[in-house]
Amino acid sequence: MYPFVRMAKELYVHRNAPRLPVLGVHRSRHLCWPWDLDLWKELNNGRTLTLLDLGRIPLARRVGLINALRRNGWGMTVAGVTVRYRRRIRLFQRFEMQSRLLGWDRRFFYIDQTLWNRDGDCTTQAIYRMAITSAQGIVPPENVVPEISDTPPDFTLPDWVQGWIEAENRRPWPPERA
Repeated sequence: MYPFVRMAKELYVHRNAPRLPVLGVHRSRHLCWPWDLDLWKELNNGRTLTLLDLGRIPLARRVGLINALRRNGWGMTVAGVTVRYRRRIRLFQRFEMQSRLLGWDRRFFYIDQTLWNRDGDCTTQAIYRMAITSAQGIVPPENVVPEISDTPPDFTLPDWVQGWIEAENRRPWPPERA
């Protein structure tokens, strides 16, 4: 089940957090609950993806994207994700989530999210490809960014993100049916 209560808590806890610049970092703290576990008593890989919403939505709110979505009747959707799982998160273990926008290309926004244990080790990293949508389809980031920032920052997507984008562009769609 979707963590509606946890999302409400995150939005409440960060309701007065200062606005972030477009490329700012949103930090939040979380706990691994029994319903987050898999058969091996660690944070389930699928649940991890759901819990990452707890960072992306408040990040979108703090950079002004949620208000821009409402003003324009837009939506936000995940268009792809790549994840690295490197360390376990166990029952009742606390962890910090860091969420930040890396930048955008002509169609998508790219968000970096990481989970860190109390020892300061990164346990998980996910890179999300996000699209802003309207009734007409995908809204180009060049139309979205002026809605959330007076002075869009200069940036270059990291080489490794560019590599992922290129790999995704070569990947066939639709996939071959087995």
